Amino acid sequence: QVQLVESGGGLVQPGGSLRLSCAASLSSVSIYDMGWYRQAPGKQRELVTTITSGGSTKYTDSVKGRFTISRDNAKSTVYLQMNSLKPEDTAVYYCTVETFLTNYWGQGTQVTVSQ
Repeated sequence: QVQLVESGGGLVQPGGSLRLSCAASLSSVSIYDMGWYRQAPGKQRELVTTITSGGSTKYTDSVKGRFTISRDNAKSTVYLQMNSLKPEDTAVYYCTVETFLTNYWGQGTQVTVSQ
């Protein structure tokens, strides 16, 4: 059974930082692209960032310069470092692993940016 478990979400003040992590049960995670999506209240789910097996990264414009995605293949884990957080970043964040057959999703972790 493949499972992705996100952690690190919570309540943070504007300008603060959070580090999300996602541990995957996949043993061959090193060959797959991984990423993070988010869904804010009243909005569609959007792709935030991706990282390839080779370490190449992409970010949606709204988070460039503030968010950093990274991965530790030995731990089958992807991270999302979020700095300079804004209220607009409030959302449920989901990690993904793109395999040859399907995409796997975590259950999500809530990030709330508020005073």
